[in-house]
Amino acid sequence: MDTITIAKYTKSDFETYYALVQENNVMRYISGKGLQVEEARLKFDSILEVNAQYDEIGYFKIHNNEHKFIGDCKIEWYKHDRSKLEIGYLLKEKFWRRGYGTMVCTKLLHLADKVYPTVDLIGVIDPDNLASKRLLEKFGFKSFFCGVEDGIPTEKLIRKV
Repeated sequence: MDTITIAKYTKSDFETYYALVQENNVMRYISGKGLQVEEARLKFDSILEVNAQYDEIGYFKIHNNEHKFIGDCKIEWYKHDRSKLEIGYLLKEKFWRRGYGTMVCTKLLHLADKVYPTVDLIGVIDPDNLASKRLLEKFGFKSFFCGVEDGIPTEKLIRKV
């Protein structure tokens, strides 16, 4: 059985991060298309800032049990309501539909329950990303907003504690 490990991004991980986020299919539901190197560098620098602020939460690389980088995930304070945490995940396309999304959510929810057991969790997705919606619903998330936010089609789901 496959397993995953997560580890926070560090300064030396930019090329690994960029290899993930430059892919159009991977970023289709995030930014609409893969990031250019300059965009990726700005986002990666903001990831490092978040990681420096918190010990337990932040942005993480995901590796499978063969030590292959398969994607990334995050758990951070939700920007529109700092009383809630937001989770998110990106997987390389060749690792889609193989159960890794379930493993990532399990790991993120376990971390949230351990570190902030009384905090609600938010998942923000593109409304067309039905796979992500089904995954979050599997873990008890319920949709509470579907519309446009910051000029982007957005659906928000919440898991209340």
